[in-house]
Order: sequence, then C-alpha cells, then structure tokens
Amino acid sequence: MRIRAAVLLLFAVKCLTAWSTAGAVIARIDTTHPARPISRYEYGMFIENLGQLVYRSLWAEMLDDRKFFLPIRPMQATTPRKPAKGFARVFVLRHWRPIGPPAAITMDRRDPFVGAHSPRIALAGPQPRGIRQSGLALVAARHYAGYIYLRGSPGARVQVTLRWGAGRTARQRVSVGPLDRNYQRFAFDFTAGQSTARARFEITATGAGQYHIGTVSLMPTDNIDGFRRDTVELLRQLRSGFWRLPGGNFVSDFNWYASVGPRDKRPPFLDHAWNAVQSNDVGLDEFMTLCRLLHVAPYVTVNAGFGDAHSAAAEVRYLNAPPGTRLGALRARNGHPQPYGVKFWNIGNEPYGPWELGHTSLRDYLWKNNEFARAMRRADPSIVILASGAMPDEMTIEGIARKLGYSSDQIRLCSAQDWTCGYLRHSWGDFSGITEHWYARAGMRFDLARARAGLRVGHMEPGYVPTHQTVLEWVRAPSNRIRLKAEQWEAYERRFPAMRRKHIFMAIDEYAYTGAPATLKLALAYAMVFNEMLRHTNFLRMAAFTMGVSTIDYTRTAAVVNTTGLVFKLYRDHFGPGLRPVPVTGDSPQPSPQQQLVPGIAAQSAGSPTYPLDVQAALGPHRRHLVIAVVNATETAQPLVLRVRGAQLAQRGRDWAMTGAHLAAANRVGHRPQVHVSEYPVQLSRGALSVPPISITIYRFPLRRPAR
Repeated sequence: MRIRAAVLLLFAVKCLTAWSTAGAVIARIDTTHPARPISRYEYGMFIENLGQLVYRSLWAEMLDDRKFFLPIRPMQATTPRKPAKGFARVFVLRHWRPIGPPAAITMDRRDPFVGAHSPRIALAGPQPRGIRQSGLALVAARHYAGYIYLRGSPGARVQVTLRWGAGRTARQRVSVGPLDRNYQRFAFDFTAGQSTARARFEITATGAGQYHIGTVSLMPTDNIDGFRRDTVELLRQLRSGFWRLPGGNFVSDFNWYASVGPRDKRPPFLDHAWNAVQSNDVGLDEFMTLCRLLHVAPYVTVNAGFGDAHSAAAEVRYLNAPPGTRLGALRARNGHPQPYGVKFWNIGNEPYGPWELGHTSLRDYLWKNNEFARAMRRADPSIVILASGAMPDEMTIEGIARKLGYSSDQIRLCSAQDWTCGYLRHSWGDFSGITEHWYARAGMRFDLARARAGLRVGHMEPGYVPTHQTVLEWVRAPSNRIRLKAEQWEAYERRFPAMRRKHIFMAIDEYAYTGAPATLKLALAYAMVFNEMLRHTNFLRMAAFTMGVSTIDYTRTAAVVNTTGLVFKLYRDHFGPGLRPVPVTGDSPQPSPQQQLVPGIAAQSAGSPTYPLDVQAALGPHRRHLVIAVVNATETAQPLVLRVRGAQLAQRGRDWAMTGAHLAAANRVGHRPQVHVSEYPVQLSRGALSVPPISITIYRFPLRRPAR
C-alpha cells in the first residue's frame, strides 16, 4: 500500500498543469557545447574471485571443495558464531564430513586424480562408509544433475544420495559402478522432493576393499554453460558494456595457465591474496563464456604482481591468436577455436598498494609495466592497454604514504608518490588509458590529521571516523571523489598537453560506496555518481562498478535486481551510449567540501549548481531531443525551471521516475519490490517541472529547433 500511495502521489504531482516558479531551482542548459558522446563502457562492471563470491553468485556448482583441497574431518563442537555480514559471507565454505569412522578416510597422495591428494575410503562389509556435505539449497520439483569420478575395488558398491529431510522418503538414492583400478565418470540425477536450505549430499559404499573419489559435481539442470540461469538473465538486462575480470587483488596470485583445460583436472589452490580456497572451475575460458552470455565485452587484467611479461603476452595470445598458432591451437583443443578478440587489457591491480602480492616501488614498477606493455603489444598490436594508476587523493585516503614510511599522508600532484603522474612522465607509448580506483565509506568522514597520526576506528583505514550527515551530504559524498579525480586529471592535462593530442583516457575500473545496504538512498548516491562521471566524457571513457553482482539481491536459489541494479538499468536504458552531455549551470551552488585533500587542487563539491537538485543533460542522436537526469534526495517535491540555450523544447515529453515510499525502500528476494521505475507523460508549465521527492528522474523532450 505504501508503494501504491507513493505512485499515486507521484502521478498527482505530474498532473499539475501550473506550478509556481517562485523559489524554484533554475537549470540553464547550453546545447551549443556538447561533449564527447557517452561511451558504451560508462556503465561497466568489475568482478574478482573474492573468496567464494563468483561461485555463490554466478557459477551453478552446488558442492564446495569438490576437488578435495581440504582434509575430511569430523565436525568439531564449537561456540556458535554470529552470522557473517557483507562480503564476509562469501568466505564460508561447506566442508565434507565422514560417514562412518573417520579413521577409514585417508587423503591419499599417491596418484591423486587432481591436486595434492584424493580421498581413499576403506570398506568394512555392510557398514556404509563415505562422506557427506550439508547445507545445500534445493527447490521442490527442480531437477539436479551431476557426476562423480571413482576408482576402487570391484567389490565396492557405491551410492550417491540427495536428502531433503529426515525420513526415508525424503531422499533419492542412485547406485553407481562397477569400479575398477582406473578412474571412471559416473552420471546421476535427482528431482528435489521439497524446498530446503538444509539438504545433504552423501557418497557412501558397502562391500569389500576400498574406493577413491576423484572429484564430484552437482548443478541444477537449467544452468547455462555452468552458470546460474537466474543471475545471468538478470545481469544481461543491465547491458553493462564490459566486465573487468578476473581483476582485483586475486589477480596478483593468479596463474592463468592452470585456469584452462579440462575443468575437473585443474588443481584447486589457496588464493593467498584473500586466504581462500579456490576450486579453479571458473578460469579464462569460463570468464569469456560469461561475457558472451551477458552480451558484454571482456576487459582482462593480467598478473603483474607475482606474474611476468612473458606470461602476460602468452595470455594475450591464448585469448586472441588464431587457431593456427601454438596458443591458439591450445585454446581450440580446449573447445574454443575462434579467437575471443579481447580489446581492453589492464596491467596489474593496484600495484601502488602494499597489500598487493609482489608490491614494489613506483620506480621499479614502471620498468615492469613498460616490459609488460611491449611484450603484450608484440603478441597483439591491436589491443588497448591501460596502466594501473593512483592519483594523490587515492594515495592519501588509503594512507599509502604512511604505510610506505613517507613523512606526510598528503601527497602533492606529481610528487614522487603520485603513481598516475609517474606513467605520464616515464611510460609514454606503453598505455592508451590510465585506471583509477576509489571507495567511499558510508557514514564515515576522512580526517587528514587523524590519518597522519595513524589513528583508526575498528578495521577502517587510519583517518576514517563516524560522522553525522544530512541525507544530501550522505548522497553526495561518493560523487565528490569523481569531481576530485576530474580536477586532478585536468591538472595533468595542463602539465602534459600530449594527453589530449594522444587521446589518453581515464578508466575508473573499481568504485563503490561501501558499508550501506542496497536501498533507494544508495541508489540516489549512485545516480549522482553517474551524473558526475558523465560531466567528464571527454576523458572519462570507462567505469567498472564493484562488484557486478552487487546489482542483484540473490540467495542460493533465487535472485532479483536490487535498487543498485535498477538505477544502472535506468541510466543505461535512457541516458546511455551515444548521448552527448551538455553543460548545466544554475544559481544554487552545492555546499563546499570541508577539507582539501590534494594541495594545489581546489576543493569543489560534485553536482550541478542547482542545489538541492543535481541535474545533468545530454543531446540525443541527431540532436532531435534533450535528455535530462535529475536527482532529488529531499523528501519534498522540488520545482525546477529549465532554461535551454541553442534549442527550444517541446512542451510535452516523457519521463522515467525511480522512487519508493521511503529512503530505506529496497528490492529483495522473497519480498514485494518497494522501488519501481515508472514511465509517465510530462508537460512543461512555463518551462517548469515538479521533481518528485526522493527520486531519480530522467526526462526526454523533443527539440522543436535542432540544436547546432
């Protein structure tokens, strides 16, 4: 009812034919100076193998540790822990436990099927012995299929069982065999008798002798090439342009050679960047398949941590070389004869950070970056290479100068600790673009004096302290990082005029507003981020949101687009590629920032000078219509007067409004959606609009006289 009331109120506001312009916000839109068109890569996504993130959200495999990296031990009695929050949940692995005496199970290192060892289980006549994994999620009447590799004594009689309840009828059992001395693949399938989040999968045997388990798999039969159908179909709707992968800290320990080939024979490993066990099922080819399923371009980050230039060039050849070449032929043998044609390549991830495996100084890393770039271009001259930069704001806010022993946390533009400037000074010709990362912490304020003293709150980086913010301050906070990035970039362009001649571009290929749930309030903040990024399309050509799956709310069996995904879809559908942003000015400047983070760079707030609204505008194809995106983070309708230079707006248009009954409104699995995008006809009244409260609205008006 609350949503219905909000929609009726919105409709009533839009039906007003007259609106007093007294005290209205004025937006002056200049259609005579359009910027570079919005790139199809402005709404990209980033994903990495952070713990079990990929395997929980995208990959359809239901069994953890299916290649038996960990030993099989009885469950120990422990004190119950509080449920994990946020990304911590992706680190939780379900373990295999013994059925029968634990001493009957040996992790046999002699001739393992894959990895360091395989389970060997000694039998004792009619007593079932084997292993089980609990906590699987099933949906009633859904079909599941799997397989298992086994070898052992001919007298071993093996069964696999799926249990969804305690009774004898609440299970399905399949016999497999007979066994011999060589590993064989046995298939099985089940139909779940009821829905549960506590199902159990068992492998047991009776008889004489012993048996080895090589590996085992179980997936819902509606998977698409191994990926979850539900999450893939939702993410495809976002039309994200590209996904950056595998990316992140994970890539500094990633061996791409071991990530290709038959999936069951790829060894599992411990990812040292995140201290997490990886099954190694989603490798290079699977990531390329994911991009195909999502209809996006792949953007690959190579390992410049523990990796080397030769391996990076080989990775380029594996993905892009024709099948007649050595590595192209290897790709073809792995089932992918056609080259993937990956265009965008990123050298390393956050190499400036001491947290990165293989971290080194800027001076030494520049040598490494240049070696990588030259080797990769020899492998494929057509690729676009991006260097991994960090401007002074990133070096300051992340406290990197202090961690590296420098005397000050406030780094000046083009000082010795400015990584982005380092590339501009010493790596010309070895990159086409430079990447930047930023993360804003919800409800936190960065205090430079506390950062210099190394003072921290909990596990936050030094300098962050809780702060009370108005809704407008909270919503604007992350977009301030975009404005600061843009100001620094423009300062680089003044120092290095060749940047414009050579069309060097910026890619913000990791960003997020962390520590806040996906609600309408967070969507308002991301809409302001989009508006700010789109003010700088002349050089900001790519952006990748962290993480791509943060745009959906998902459980192990269901998923919906959340409010973050909804605002991405709204902008991609109605303020997307091909539009040309135009300047917006006004008489109501945004409040000034409290702190100057980068000496010599003026501190300016993000947003258009249309406070309390944020307004961005763009010309459509052939200059036949004008599109206007407006963020209203206040709880009252706001009058907005449009004054357009260089064109005349038609009085009637359309709008798409995203709103809900309150700021905490959210879209979650198992609940009725609380936030919607609704389309309406709209009519100007004396050049004025009424912008609904707590809303993101995109207006589209035909132009009576095309802008020139």
